[in-house]
Amino acid sequence: MNPKPLSALIRWNGAGRDTLAGRLTRTLILWVGGVWLLCILVVTGHVSREINHHFDNELAEISHRLFDLAMRDLERSATEKPAGEPVMAPPMMFAEDTIVFRVVDGQGRTLMRTAQAQDSMFDVPLVPGFANTGTGVWRVYTVRHPARDLYLQLPDPLEERQTAINRTLSGLILSLVAVLPLLALVLWQIARNGLHALPWLAGEIAQRSGADLSPIVLPALPRELRSVGEDVNRLLARLAQSLDIERALAANAAHELRTPLAAARLRLETALDHGLREDDVRAGLDALQDLSRRTEKLLQFSRAESGASLTRTPVDLVRLAGTVAEEFWQDSRWRERLNLKLPPSGTPTALGDVDALAIALRNLVENAIRYGAGQPVEIEVLPPSTIAVRDFGPGIDPQELRNILQRHVRHGADRAGYGLGLSIVSTICAKHGARLELMSPPPDHPSGFEARLVFGVSEPGNGS
Repeated sequence: MNPKPLSALIRWNGAGRDTLAGRLTRTLILWVGGVWLLCILVVTGHVSREINHHFDNELAEISHRLFDLAMRDLERSATEKPAGEPVMAPPMMFAEDTIVFRVVDGQGRTLMRTAQAQDSMFDVPLVPGFANTGTGVWRVYTVRHPARDLYLQLPDPLEERQTAINRTLSGLILSLVAVLPLLALVLWQIARNGLHALPWLAGEIAQRSGADLSPIVLPALPRELRSVGEDVNRLLARLAQSLDIERALAANAAHELRTPLAAARLRLETALDHGLREDDVRAGLDALQDLSRRTEKLLQFSRAESGASLTRTPVDLVRLAGTVAEEFWQDSRWRERLNLKLPPSGTPTALGDVDALAIALRNLVENAIRYGAGQPVEIEVLPPSTIAVRDFGPGIDPQELRNILQRHVRHGADRAGYGLGLSIVSTICAKHGARLELMSPPPDHPSGFEARLVFGVSEPGNGS
């Protein structure tokens, strides 16, 4: 056996023991070796049958040819031999090829035999054909004379057959032992070359961090590794989105909470300086209430951005509009201004999360009340799956419609507002695959502002 492949195999067994290429190679070697060994056993069985068949054919052919010669010698020597004594066959010309046989009659009496013939070699029934002796040492072929009641028996040692079978089996096993180390090296090289993209992919993943969540550029990878890379890219995209939401929430909080906190602190300090006057204390409470509303908006915006726990169930838009209107009607200030218009028939529905859609509709109504300059506000449910919120105030300049959805942008600098309201609505619409349509003035009205939530058509049903 070549020692070089064997030494390389030993080095591989130590260095690649815990690698995927090493595991694949060991598994393949075990399976290949097992299948090869099974094939050796099958081949050995077939070769054994072929060897026995070949030996039997030679034994039968020799017996047929030898019978004729033996009969001639027997007839020629019949007058010379003593009565009752078998005729001794003449010695062979080549001593190394001596053939042992005997000729017997129908009663089993030996008429002719070779000098090496012994009775134990012919311990088989006197029946034409092949038979093994009881000791398992000899295989005897018996042939009957075609015209006389005479038989020739020719024994053959079974040891020679077993020796031939053992040589065949030994050659196959030695070839297996010699080839397996080389096969292991070849399989290891193939496995390592086939998996060379794994270390590269692992290195690309290891380079990603909170500062770099860019997707991995996937080259021509195998289908399994490409699937892993695509899943990693989707995970990186979700992580990047979560980090963006956290950064946006922090930025929004810093932007939105600075003014109400300063106002509340100023009002309370003024109230302390003037003996806690009721107007100053009430102004401080109003500032804190403003802070509470801004905080709620920030939380709504964070939830809308993340899309956390958004369900997809049929939502009854009539019931949704009625529930939001009821919330505002509980405040006497809005009871007379807010109107609800429903379709005369049918039940418009949309697939989505009822809580998120309620947040979006509530923000639209708040903006309409705040910027409507005291004019009436309408919530209208339109078939097939649309909710419109409109006011009849001064409206918005068409140039401002393009910027109004941006964060921190308010309707007007001289009015109080949250800036995040329409941005929250836009984000919730995007998560639901809906459209947010803005118009100023509303159709068939001289002034005002209208926002529509247009959903894809859903099967009719009740809200979840």
